[in-house]
Amino acid sequence: MQAGRQSEAIDIACTPAPGTGRLRLLQLWNMCFGLLGIQIVWGLQNVNTSRIFQTLGAELDDLAILWIAGPATGLLVQPIIGHLSDRTRGPLGRRRPYILAGAVCTALALFLMPNATSLWAASLMLWVLTASINIAMEPFRALVADRVPESQRTAGFAMQVFFIGIGAVFASALPWMLVHWAGLSGQPEPHLLPQSVRTAFYIGGVCLLVAVTWTIVTTPECPAPPRQPEEAMPPHVLSPERAASLVRHGVVWMLAGVGIAGAAALAGWKREIYVVAGICFLFGLLQAVVVRLRRLGRTSIGMLEIVEDIRSMPALLKRLAIVQFFTWYGLFAMWIYTVPALALRHYGTADPTSQGYNAAADWVGVLFAGYNGVAALGALLLPGIGERLGRRATHALCLVFGAVGLVGFLLVEDPLALWLPTVGVGLAWAAILSMPYAMLAGSVPPGKAGVYMGIHNMFLVIPQLVASTMLGPLVGHIFHGQAEYALVLAAAALLIAAGFALTLPPGADTGSRQ
Repeated sequence: MQAGRQSEAIDIACTPAPGTGRLRLLQLWNMCFGLLGIQIVWGLQNVNTSRIFQTLGAELDDLAILWIAGPATGLLVQPIIGHLSDRTRGPLGRRRPYILAGAVCTALALFLMPNATSLWAASLMLWVLTASINIAMEPFRALVADRVPESQRTAGFAMQVFFIGIGAVFASALPWMLVHWAGLSGQPEPHLLPQSVRTAFYIGGVCLLVAVTWTIVTTPECPAPPRQPEEAMPPHVLSPERAASLVRHGVVWMLAGVGIAGAAALAGWKREIYVVAGICFLFGLLQAVVVRLRRLGRTSIGMLEIVEDIRSMPALLKRLAIVQFFTWYGLFAMWIYTVPALALRHYGTADPTSQGYNAAADWVGVLFAGYNGVAALGALLLPGIGERLGRRATHALCLVFGAVGLVGFLLVEDPLALWLPTVGVGLAWAAILSMPYAMLAGSVPPGKAGVYMGIHNMFLVIPQLVASTMLGPLVGHIFHGQAEYALVLAAAALLIAAGFALTLPPGADTGSRQ
């Protein structure tokens, strides 16, 4: 009897509004509400990580390598979680077990990270925090792809952006509010974060658990779709052509890794470049391993199937990867260098222990809250604009607005007027968090939505890894410590991304797999 009632509840939760074939607004709301808590975590991390590292003694040109924990962890975690969730079956469904486990681990990391007393401890906790939040985040994208019909996918991912924006507004402004409204201290003690920042992290952990629990309780998952005939047969018998292609590309990737590492050693480049070299070599090696295992007759190769999925990506995903590379390169530069750039330009200080620097950091938190607030409101308009202009043109236009906003941070003289450029950045952020996912959801096989959403997120991570290897030397040596030029570079990257967005296949507008 209990099982029957549970099945009936799931049927009701998965049933669209009568006569429309569309999900109800409340269903979309409940499905996306957990992202409110997840984005509170991202907001606290993005605004405060550079401050944490500099408070503990990090130099400006070391920030990029210290931030590398985030993208490196996401590169590994997201496709693995996508692959596993596609194959998970249980009382909580495919996606919710990972959402819940990731949220619990993230909350624990939030309680510990602001109490770190050394750079090594802070870096370690950043790894734990980023791994955990990626475990929780990735299944949310696949959940919308699983449950929302094509006609509502732009609206579904826009609803996610709405909650992401609200959460980021709260997180970005929280330390400032705790100082000015709650009377907590905003000044750091030796090797210790301000009381306001530590308290903000504790509040963020509680909010995350509450929001994620709401989604898990109110959003039962629908039964997993049956595997399509072409997916039911594992590709354990490789054609000679396919095997040769995998081996050839594997060798190229391994040689690229060795070449990058050799060039770094000869030129004396900083150590972060070896991370990129290692990833190139490992990806090439894994392709050779896959060929070897298949030739030995292995019908199941576990998570190594991700390598085959990468090599068999839909055409749209391959082209979208270029757009995302330049987009997220620019975003990474913005997140790292906005605080030091504005502190020096508008507050006349580069000393992270000074009152002016911390005032700049708090104001950047408010500005980041502003662009996320614009994104939350702009997301409500994106479905209508996307229907009129198409998803590709809408995405490109918003990226151009973002580039204009980044340049505006440097052109506006009055710090209090810096909220004007945040409007452009916010419009770009709304599109970045919704349009690519709406374009991608209809182009991937239903049974592989999780792994392909994870692979797509790899293309958000790779540019951040590249940026982490390049931005430190660029700012420290080429730009002579002038962090504001990193924001100009970020604007240029967004403009390039906008140009490539216009070249995406027509299927991006229609949700087809062409």
